[in-house]
Amino acid sequence: MPLYETVIIARQDISTQQVETLTEHMSGFITNGGGSVAKTENWGLRNLAYKIKKNRKGHYVLLNIDAPAPAVKEMERNLRLNEDILRHMTIRVEELEEGDSVMLQSRSPRPGRRDRDDDADDSETAAITPDKIKSLDDTTDEGEE
Repeated sequence: MPLYETVIIARQDISTQQVETLTEHMSGFITNGGGSVAKTENWGLRNLAYKIKKNRKGHYVLLNIDAPAPAVKEMERNLRLNEDILRHMTIRVEELEEGDSVMLQSRSPRPGRRDRDDDADDSETAAITPDKIKSLDDTTDEGEE
């Protein structure tokens, strides 16, 4: 069967529980059509790039789907009819991504990054003291003579 990825953006004023119910409802169309939902990721409430139907934010959900085309078309038809859905996009992929998607990986702290407090302890970034300024002035005076 073909493989698909669907991203759904739901209105900002519905609750997380309603988003989960909506996701289960859409997954039901896939399972009734003879397919399966391999993975469901809730990316949470995120800012939109521009206003959509007077909304500045939206609940994002990713579905990895292994289903025949008629089941996916039925799910998309119901997404268009649902008033809580701002946008949706389904694309056909060669293979489904294993593990967390890039969006979930970006939320975890990156290894190797330091806090600003760590930078203050470095000797190279320490504040310049009056003694250092004086020693710098002395070296420039010697070079001019």
